[in-house]
Amino acid sequence: MIEHERAAGARGAGHSVAAAVGFALGAGFAALAAVRRPRPVHPHGVLLHGSLRRTGTDLATGVAWIDEPDDRPVPLLARSSRSIGLPPPLPDVEGLALRFEAAHGPADLELASTGRGWPGRFVLALHRSPSRAHLGSLLPYRSPSGPLLLAAQSRSPDDLPASPRELGDRLAREPWQLRLLVARPRGPWHEFAELELSRAPGPIDPLVRFDAVRHPLPGLAQYEWVRRVRGPAYVLVQGDIDGASPSP
Repeated sequence: MIEHERAAGARGAGHSVAAAVGFALGAGFAALAAVRRPRPVHPHGVLLHGSLRRTGTDLATGVAWIDEPDDRPVPLLARSSRSIGLPPPLPDVEGLALRFEAAHGPADLELASTGRGWPGRFVLALHRSPSRAHLGSLLPYRSPSGPLLLAAQSRSPDDLPASPRELGDRLAREPWQLRLLVARPRGPWHEFAELELSRAPGPIDPLVRFDAVRHPLPGLAQYEWVRRVRGPAYVLVQGDIDGASPSP
């Protein structure tokens, strides 16, 4: 009984800390939004479209979307962006957001440049090119087999430009090939899917909102402490605007 009460107290304290961190992040993003509209972070980017093909993995995560291959390509909407908005050639935190239609509705994956190993995979990293960055989920997902991290890594080309305008021009001529990876928090990375992305038709960077909290990936969930960290920032920055979905 005492141990149960201690565990419950520890969880409550952890949730309180996560909520405080989330509120602080949300307040900071809201302050940025007041002077940098409509995007306080990731202000400059390029809208992409393409496809995802699952190759499966032997990691045995208990998540069919990761573990089981499927040769049928799934249409994707994506956005490559620079998080801080520093002008090239200065390095920045590179971002990549993905959306596809799952059985339950839109599913979003939001990635940012991090380290690849332990503990760097939990730390944001600056890069000059999106194709040279390890793009990780930073925070873990909850799965039937425990916490998982997701990431994307380029196959080709390896010299994509940092400027969104130049990146869009390049990807209008040549597709960006990437692989999706999964790992335990301290474990090696395993490939489970392939991506191909190109410049989407129309404006280079229309206002599209991605939300990994409200649009979960199939078979994966957000830990409550992750929701508490991310939730206020999403509400304060994004409001109630949903993004567009890829065409079937």
